[in-house]
Amino acid sequence: MQQPGAEAALSRIGWTDARTADLPPDTAPARVSAVHRSRLTAIFEGGARPLATPPGLSTGDIAVGDWIAAQPDAPQAVALLPRATLLSRRAAGRETRDQLIAANVDTAFLTTSANADFNEARLERLLALVHQGGVRPVILLTKADLCPDPGAYLDRIAAIAPDLTAFALTATDPASVDRLAPWTGPGQTVCFLGTSGVGKSTLAGHLARLSIETAPIREADARGRHTTTARTLYPLAGGGCLIDTPGMRELRLPDVAEGLEATFADVTELATRCRFRDCAHEAEPGCAVQEAIAEGRLDPVRLDRWRKLQAEDRHNAATAADLRAAGRRFGRMVRDAGKHKRRWDATDE
Repeated sequence: MQQPGAEAALSRIGWTDARTADLPPDTAPARVSAVHRSRLTAIFEGGARPLATPPGLSTGDIAVGDWIAAQPDAPQAVALLPRATLLSRRAAGRETRDQLIAANVDTAFLTTSANADFNEARLERLLALVHQGGVRPVILLTKADLCPDPGAYLDRIAAIAPDLTAFALTATDPASVDRLAPWTGPGQTVCFLGTSGVGKSTLAGHLARLSIETAPIREADARGRHTTTARTLYPLAGGGCLIDTPGMRELRLPDVAEGLEATFADVTELATRCRFRDCAHEAEPGCAVQEAIAEGRLDPVRLDRWRKLQAEDRHNAATAADLRAAGRRFGRMVRDAGKHKRRWDATDE
């Protein structure tokens, strides 16, 4: 039976009354704070404890930030509850599976720095991932104290994301961290996304009042090395919670058609004005995209980045479809093999 007051305590880290309808009978809610090789750690009303995954699921199916249902004294979770949002990426290397980053996140702080690490293409990838996952993005420009003109970087951000909140800060300055308060109140879940060395762990440590290891960056290219090595959920002192994630050197996108449309809303809106529906935006007459480039309203480099990400997304979507088709073919083979076996068994009788 669910413990009295569980909703009241867990509401500080995101539990809502609306989720109660998803709980199976005689279970209590808990939030996954860490995913290990073969088990989970989850936060209950009375504190955190280890759990085995729900029946039929592996740890690869569970994300930090997920809500699960469990019997109060049982060592295994009963069910994974529906997600409000989900951040995932395509696994590194040649694999075609998706890797879960975090679940039920309200705001993702996309963190870059005012130095050689700044990269519009990487920011657009992060924006596509976050938009696809249904998460609100806020862009943080760190190391502002070391840059003579952080405003120039903010102008570059505005050129690709004019409608989003973006501001410069210094990760080691408590007053800068206080600017995150509108998104980190009770019931809110936030995470930091970006490469290593941009100040994510420093910001996370200030928010969670923790000492999280940091490391110096390389002067040659302003790149850092991973200091956060695993995803972990930390409740915040004032309510809300933070999911600390490792830096991403390689960000392969999953199927993110909707995320790309939101990230490149300026390009997709222009494309609707082209004379021909199948316009390739190259030399066709009546191309609104090329007209915008000629008039200086659209950067041709941004169009090239859009094309590249669209091509990647089509490939990933086709790969996912191929995997589903292969799975269906394998299922039919298994069923057919079972039918043949039953026929042979009947013949033997």
